[in-house]
Amino acid sequence: MFSEVPLFREIQRVLMSGSGPVNWELARQVGIATATMGAEDPPPAEDDRKGLAETVRAAELAVADFTLLPMPGDLAEVQAFRRAQWIEANIRGLRDMIDPIASKLAAALGQLSGAAGPEPGGGFGFQPPSASPSLPGMDSPPGEEGPDQEAFLRQMMGSIGPLLMGVQVGTALGALGQRVLGQFDLAVPRPDGAMYFVVPNIAAFEHEWELPTKEFRAYVAVHEVAHRFEFARPWAREHFLSLVRDLVEHADVDLSGLQQRMEGLDVSNPEALSDAFDGLGNLFGEAATGEQRLRVARVQAFLSAAEGYADHVVEGVGGRMLPSFSRIKEAMRRYHEGRPADQALERLLGLEMKLEQYRLGAAFCERVASDTDEATLSRMWGSAESLPSMPELEEPTLWLSRMA
Repeated sequence: MFSEVPLFREIQRVLMSGSGPVNWELARQVGIATATMGAEDPPPAEDDRKGLAETVRAAELAVADFTLLPMPGDLAEVQAFRRAQWIEANIRGLRDMIDPIASKLAAALGQLSGAAGPEPGGGFGFQPPSASPSLPGMDSPPGEEGPDQEAFLRQMMGSIGPLLMGVQVGTALGALGQRVLGQFDLAVPRPDGAMYFVVPNIAAFEHEWELPTKEFRAYVAVHEVAHRFEFARPWAREHFLSLVRDLVEHADVDLSGLQQRMEGLDVSNPEALSDAFDGLGNLFGEAATGEQRLRVARVQAFLSAAEGYADHVVEGVGGRMLPSFSRIKEAMRRYHEGRPADQALERLLGLEMKLEQYRLGAAFCERVASDTDEATLSRMWGSAESLPSMPELEEPTLWLSRMA
């Protein structure tokens, strides 16, 4: 009977969409709903795409001339996106980064459920939706569980981890999608060379700050192109993923706080599912050993170096090209004060990122370029071994002595 009810069919479709550690269909739906909540999400015009493509081509030449980095081997496809399209593109592009993290959490949840033992209503103290109808085969005498009910509970426990991660990923990307300007506001390597610009957010930002359209879009394009030059190095993406996998593999996940929040959790309430993961922003950053602290620092150093170098390039290129650069820079400074990208990374990576760490990366680049030149600084993207470590970011002369 219930299979004929559209609502139950949709719930079943979401629950059964994928067998991995993240329910990606739920993540997609939550992300789109969050990103477009209370706001129009109109499709960009073809003129927007053409204008951005021309701006990107000019930015590529300017960035190559300033950095002396080689042009990427492929020509970037420029996409003008709605918010919903940006969510869908990043759902696809971030799976390789998020799946290892989700697998670690799923294993920890499995251990937690085994230690806690099943409780009436579904283990962990989960509360099933109130007024749930009795299902066929689940009318066992009080205090006993029939075979169908046991199977249902096992399926429920197997689904709760992917559901939680789906809500977590969707909420993080959706919150960022409300404000994100380009693909690399979330500055991690992606598997393709396309470049995404979120036109509704760019247009809203221009209007709010009364910025000239062509100049502001040139600013955003330079930032995006700078990251593309970094991440187009053939080693960059796999190196970053290896750092994340190494960190997660050796992490001891303490879910005691999550266990307390899951007591009495109503799995029919999406907000309750999202709230259950609050406070996990530094899940993998609480390192008990020196080796694990070193792994944390390696991930943080990569992110700091990547964002710091992009900021350095934007300062050098934008300062020369854009008459309104100082106005745009001040608007972007206030935008970054809200830390939307940092907070998204914290929720996705389970690793705390502080604004000071990004400033450290930019200060490193300014110091090296000032003491030497842009060609020397660009050597940081020559190989994985050439990237500065956290101590070298703090003291650039250490990196210079190693690279000399």
